[in-house]
Amino acid sequence: MIAVAGVAGTLGGSLLTQRAAEQAKRREIELVRDQEETRENLLLRRTCYVELNRDARQFTTALNHHLHAIREGNVEEADREALDEAKRTHRDRYSAAQMIAPDEVLARASVVNQALNKVYGQVKRLERGEPEPGETAATAAQAQAEIWDLLRAMRATMRRDLGVSPVE
Repeated sequence: MIAVAGVAGTLGGSLLTQRAAEQAKRREIELVRDQEETRENLLLRRTCYVELNRDARQFTTALNHHLHAIREGNVEEADREALDEAKRTHRDRYSAAQMIAPDEVLARASVVNQALNKVYGQVKRLERGEPEPGETAATAAQAQAEIWDLLRAMRATMRRDLGVSPVE
Protein backbone atom coordinates (compact mmCIF):
# COMPACT_ATOMS: atom_id res chain seq x y z
CA MET A 1 0.00 0.00 0.00
CA ILE A 2 2.75 2.41 0.91
CA ALA A 3 4.55 1.53 -2.33
CA VAL A 4 1.38 2.30 -4.35
CA ALA A 5 1.00 5.64 -2.61
CA GLY A 6 4.64 6.42 -3.30
CA VAL A 7 4.30 5.59 -7.00
CA ALA A 8 1.07 7.61 -7.25
CA GLY A 9 2.75 10.55 -5.53
CA THR A 10 5.71 10.37 -7.86
CA LEU A 11 3.47 10.18 -10.94
CA GLY A 12 1.22 12.94 -9.63
CA GLY A 13 4.22 15.14 -8.91
CA SER A 14 5.53 14.54 -12.42
CA LEU A 15 2.19 15.50 -13.94
CA LEU A 16 1.99 18.66 -11.84
CA THR A 17 5.55 19.60 -12.77
CA GLN A 18 4.82 18.98 -16.45
CA ARG A 19 1.61 21.01 -16.30
CA ALA A 20 3.40 23.90 -14.57
CA ALA A 21 6.16 23.79 -17.20
CA GLU A 22 3.56 23.88 -20.00
CA GLN A 23 1.82 26.86 -18.41
CA ALA A 24 5.12 28.68 -18.01
CA LYS A 25 5.96 27.98 -21.66
CA ARG A 26 2.54 29.31 -22.77
CA ARG A 27 3.04 32.48 -20.72
CA GLU A 28 6.48 32.91 -22.26
CA ILE A 29 5.07 32.49 -25.79
CA GLU A 30 2.30 35.01 -25.03
CA LEU A 31 4.84 37.46 -23.64
CA VAL A 32 7.02 37.15 -26.75
CA ARG A 33 3.94 37.56 -28.96
CA ASP A 34 2.86 40.67 -27.02
CA GLN A 35 6.36 42.13 -27.30
CA GLU A 36 6.42 41.51 -31.06
CA GLU A 37 2.99 43.08 -31.44
CA THR A 38 4.09 46.12 -29.42
CA ARG A 39 7.23 46.45 -31.54
CA GLU A 40 5.23 46.13 -34.80
CA ASN A 41 2.70 48.70 -33.57
CA LEU A 42 5.50 51.12 -32.70
CA LEU A 43 7.11 50.64 -36.11
CA LEU A 44 3.75 51.19 -37.84
CA ARG A 45 3.12 54.39 -35.87
CA ARG A 46 6.66 55.64 -36.45
CA THR A 47 6.37 55.10 -40.21
CA CYS A 48 2.95 56.76 -40.24
CA TYR A 49 4.23 59.76 -38.26
CA VAL A 50 7.33 60.22 -40.41
CA GLU A 51 5.26 60.19 -43.59
CA LEU A 52 2.50 62.42 -42.22
CA ASN A 53 5.00 64.95 -40.85
CA ARG A 54 6.98 64.97 -44.10
CA ASP A 55 3.91 65.33 -46.31
CA ALA A 56 2.29 68.01 -44.14
CA ARG A 57 5.54 69.98 -44.30
CA GLN A 58 5.70 69.46 -48.07
CA PHE A 59 2.09 70.68 -48.45
CA THR A 60 2.96 73.75 -46.36
CA THR A 61 6.00 74.42 -48.53
CA ALA A 62 3.94 73.99 -51.71
CA LEU A 63 1.39 76.51 -50.38
CA ASN A 64 4.22 78.95 -49.69
CA HIS A 65 5.65 78.48 -53.17
CA HIS A 66 2.21 78.94 -54.73
CA LEU A 67 1.62 82.14 -52.76
CA HIS A 68 4.92 83.51 -54.08
CA ALA A 69 3.84 82.66 -57.63
CA ILE A 70 0.48 84.40 -57.06
CA ARG A 71 2.21 87.54 -55.74
CA GLU A 72 4.48 87.57 -58.78
CA GLY A 73 1.52 87.00 -61.09
CA ASN A 74 3.31 84.00 -62.52
CA VAL A 75 1.30 80.88 -61.62
CA GLU A 76 2.07 78.15 -64.13
CA GLU A 77 0.39 74.80 -64.67
CA ALA A 78 3.38 73.07 -63.07
CA ASP A 79 2.78 75.14 -59.91
CA ARG A 80 -0.87 74.08 -59.80
CA GLU A 81 0.03 70.44 -60.34
CA ALA A 82 2.71 70.53 -57.62
CA LEU A 83 0.29 72.08 -55.14
CA ASP A 84 -2.48 69.63 -55.96
CA GLU A 85 -0.08 66.68 -55.74
CA ALA A 86 1.12 67.86 -52.32
CA LYS A 87 -2.50 68.16 -51.20
CA ARG A 88 -3.39 64.66 -52.47
CA THR A 89 -0.34 63.11 -50.85
CA HIS A 90 -1.08 64.78 -47.53
CA ARG A 91 -4.73 63.72 -47.71
CA ASP A 92 -3.68 60.10 -48.20
CA ARG A 93 -1.23 60.23 -45.28
CA TYR A 94 -3.78 61.90 -43.03
CA SER A 95 -6.34 59.23 -43.96
CA ALA A 96 -3.87 56.52 -42.96
CA ALA A 97 -3.11 58.30 -39.69
CA GLN A 98 -6.81 58.34 -38.86
CA MET A 99 -6.67 54.54 -38.70
CA ILE A 100 -3.35 54.28 -36.83
CA ALA A 101 -2.67 57.27 -34.59
CA PRO A 102 -3.98 57.47 -31.02
CA ASP A 103 -6.46 60.23 -30.19
CA GLU A 104 -3.91 62.71 -28.82
CA VAL A 105 -1.80 62.57 -32.00
CA LEU A 106 -4.86 62.54 -34.23
CA ALA A 107 -6.20 65.68 -32.53
CA ARG A 108 -2.99 67.56 -33.40
CA ALA A 109 -2.94 66.13 -36.92
CA SER A 110 -6.55 67.22 -37.40
CA VAL A 111 -5.71 70.81 -36.46
CA VAL A 112 -2.86 70.79 -39.00
CA ASN A 113 -5.08 69.22 -41.66
CA GLN A 114 -7.80 71.82 -41.15
CA ALA A 115 -5.30 74.69 -41.29
CA LEU A 116 -3.72 73.33 -44.47
CA ASN A 117 -7.08 72.94 -46.17
CA LYS A 118 -8.17 76.41 -45.08
CA VAL A 119 -5.05 78.00 -46.56
CA TYR A 120 -5.39 75.84 -49.68
CA GLY A 121 -8.90 77.22 -50.16
CA GLN A 122 -7.64 80.78 -49.73
CA VAL A 123 -4.82 80.22 -52.20
CA LYS A 124 -7.13 78.73 -54.83
CA ARG A 125 -9.62 81.60 -54.45
CA LEU A 126 -6.81 84.14 -54.75
CA GLU A 127 -5.50 82.34 -57.81
CA ARG A 128 -8.95 82.54 -59.45
CA GLY A 129 -9.25 86.19 -58.46
CA GLU A 130 -12.29 85.44 -56.27
CA PRO A 131 -11.12 85.99 -52.68
CA GLU A 132 -13.60 86.12 -49.84
CA PRO A 133 -13.92 89.44 -47.99
CA GLY A 134 -10.68 90.14 -46.13
CA GLU A 135 -8.67 87.51 -47.99
CA THR A 136 -5.45 88.79 -49.49
CA ALA A 137 -2.13 87.24 -50.39
CA ALA A 138 -0.81 88.72 -47.14
CA THR A 139 -3.52 87.14 -44.96
CA ALA A 140 -3.06 83.80 -46.72
CA ALA A 141 0.72 84.03 -46.23
CA GLN A 142 0.21 84.79 -42.53
CA ALA A 143 -2.13 81.80 -42.14
CA GLN A 144 0.36 79.62 -44.02
CA ALA A 145 3.24 80.78 -41.79
CA GLU A 146 1.21 79.91 -38.67
CA ILE A 147 0.98 76.31 -39.85
CA TRP A 148 4.65 75.82 -38.94
CA ASP A 149 3.80 76.22 -35.24
CA LEU A 150 0.99 73.69 -35.62
CA LEU A 151 3.40 71.29 -37.31
CA ARG A 152 5.89 71.66 -34.43
CA ALA A 153 3.14 70.87 -31.91
CA MET A 154 2.03 67.84 -33.95
CA ARG A 155 5.60 66.58 -34.25
CA ALA A 156 6.19 67.00 -30.49
CA THR A 157 3.05 64.99 -29.74
CA MET A 158 4.16 62.27 -32.15
CA ARG A 159 7.61 62.12 -30.56
CA ARG A 160 6.11 61.80 -27.07
CA ASP A 161 3.84 59.00 -28.28
CA LEU A 162 6.85 57.16 -29.70
CA GLY A 163 8.79 57.66 -26.47
CA VAL A 164 11.46 59.76 -28.23
CA SER A 165 10.72 62.88 -26.19
CA PRO A 166 9.84 62.88 -22.49
CA VAL A 167 6.24 63.38 -21.46
CA GLU A 168 5.73 66.94 -20.25
